[in-house]
Amino acid sequence: MKAGIVGLPNVGKSTLFNCLSNAKAQSANFPFCTIEPNIGVVNVPDPRLEKLEELVNPERVMPATVEIVDIAGLVKGASKGEGLGNQFLANIRETDAILHVLRCFDNDNIVHVDGNVNPIRDKETIDMELQLKDLETVDKKLEKVKRAAKTGNKEAQKEEATLLKIKTALEAGVSVRAIEFEDDEFEEFVGPSQFITAKPVMYVCNVDEGAANSGNAYVDLVKEAVKDENAEVLVLAVGTEADINELDDFEERKMFLQDIGLEEPGASKLIRSAYKLLNQQTYFTAGVKEVRAWTIDIGATGPQAAGVIHTDFEKGFIRAEVIGYDDFVTYGSEAKVKEAGKMRVEGKNYVVKDGDVMHFLFNV
Repeated sequence: MKAGIVGLPNVGKSTLFNCLSNAKAQSANFPFCTIEPNIGVVNVPDPRLEKLEELVNPERVMPATVEIVDIAGLVKGASKGEGLGNQFLANIRETDAILHVLRCFDNDNIVHVDGNVNPIRDKETIDMELQLKDLETVDKKLEKVKRAAKTGNKEAQKEEATLLKIKTALEAGVSVRAIEFEDDEFEEFVGPSQFITAKPVMYVCNVDEGAANSGNAYVDLVKEAVKDENAEVLVLAVGTEADINELDDFEERKMFLQDIGLEEPGASKLIRSAYKLLNQQTYFTAGVKEVRAWTIDIGATGPQAAGVIHTDFEKGFIRAEVIGYDDFVTYGSEAKVKEAGKMRVEGKNYVVKDGDVMHFLFNV
């Protein structure tokens, strides 16, 4: 699963991406690797993993990861190929969620592509370009579907009605994610079409150091503008995060954060939020060889969770032994949890909870 960082040029996207790539600013268990120049795999900071490590004392620890993509800055006309428009839109289509960076700070030394700082206008510029691209997708699909609908094909008529609903919304400046669909309608016609504006979005307000803790007037404007979008707004002083990255000493970094009123780097919050935005959650396996966080979709069943380890585990799933994370911590070990009668045995229909510590029994 990938989250793409988008925004206009010079809003702090690449600085943010580089912050995530620099392990010094995070806890020791926060490595990063680059697959391509603009794709990074970042570990999801999770204090529960550290606690399990402390209790189990394993040979190694494997955290959950999320892929972050730094996408070239978008400009007006991108939907028609202006700037790096075509590349931008191809890259963003491959992501599963959008981290939209908005410039919410004044600095005369950093040129704004449109002459002055206005995060709402910037947001609307990008929204419009993405909506125009989706409109192009809808029109192409409608051309094909209309022919089949005219012959009386019921499925084609249903798809045509859905596409027309999307077209009307996009022409009114409404993103696909804001349209209400029936479940089967979304599954059959919307999801497979990979509309860019259907992807979940989080707004990252890039502020100066003084606003890192409580935001500023620009942030208030953004929060008001997106209040009906059901989207998270995260306040991050990206330049300050970059400065923290320059410090080699962990204690110095801690003090720097305390000075500006933060308990942890904003990048850690961003990664956790991106993980949730991607509809992901974590379960753990905990043994002396390895304590590991496994990534699954929210709502995954026991067999689906087992399949993340190996497809054979899913095919031959018999049952799962499950310990709630809090019980594991309370009793301190698997053996003591068993003694206390707190280990559960769950079957194929069990919906895994975030933080479950699991052991699978299977037979192939």
